[in-house]
Amino acid sequence: MTLPHPRALIAEDEPLLADALRRELARAWPELAIAATVGDGLSATREALALRPNVLFFDIRLPCQSGLEAAAELMDAWPGEQPLPLLVFTTAYDQYAVQAFEAQAMDYLLKPVHGARLQKTVQKLQQTLAARAQAAIVDEAALDRLRRLLALPGLAGAAAARPPLTVLQAGSGATVHLVPVAEVLYFEAADKYVRVLTETHEYLIRTPLKELAAQLDPEQFWQVHRGTLVRAAAIASAERDEAGRLHLQLRGRPERIAVSRLYASRFKAM
Repeated sequence: MTLPHPRALIAEDEPLLADALRRELARAWPELAIAATVGDGLSATREALALRPNVLFFDIRLPCQSGLEAAAELMDAWPGEQPLPLLVFTTAYDQYAVQAFEAQAMDYLLKPVHGARLQKTVQKLQQTLAARAQAAIVDEAALDRLRRLLALPGLAGAAAARPPLTVLQAGSGATVHLVPVAEVLYFEAADKYVRVLTETHEYLIRTPLKELAAQLDPEQFWQVHRGTLVRAAAIASAERDEAGRLHLQLRGRPERIAVSRLYASRFKAM
């Protein structure tokens, strides 16, 4: 059996399409309550964390933050003691849906949504909700699919490929510091800047972390959080705290680096 009163959140920036999806859901799944409908990615994350729905319908292309970016942020912030919401992407762009399907990603719906296709999605969602006794397995599978979907070219808005960076230019007043990438231990997004940390110094640069990541070797710099890239060779240990959250200790730095659940699977004993 599914949950007696499952709830959903819809993130869609076109009101007519959002209304159409609500109507089709009312026909296909009368027991499902729509907890909220929002029109941008930032609101989607905020409202999902506040309302804790069981199911999310996220448009891939949303203002402020894409549906994929909103999903990644949400998975980072979702309370560890609760099962992750089931995520369905909606898109008006065939090529995105095909890529998602080929990656065996979460379910997707082409807009405008048609009843027969939605019914198949609803059946899949109901079956998964009924299997929440295996929540840990379901969650890990969902996280793995999201990781692969975020890695697809074009879906997460990744920057165009560029030659690998070897030196960073960090301004400080009237001085421009040239920082060898080989000396960097980790990068951390901070408001409008990215913090660049070496063993002995901290610099600020304006290049967005997503654009910076596209210019770094992913084998050398691992994404461990939506806003953090860490040099793999600098990781001394990975430890869980009492709440089950994973943290890294780096060689040459005193602070601990938080790892989100989206990337925690990197750190398993061999």
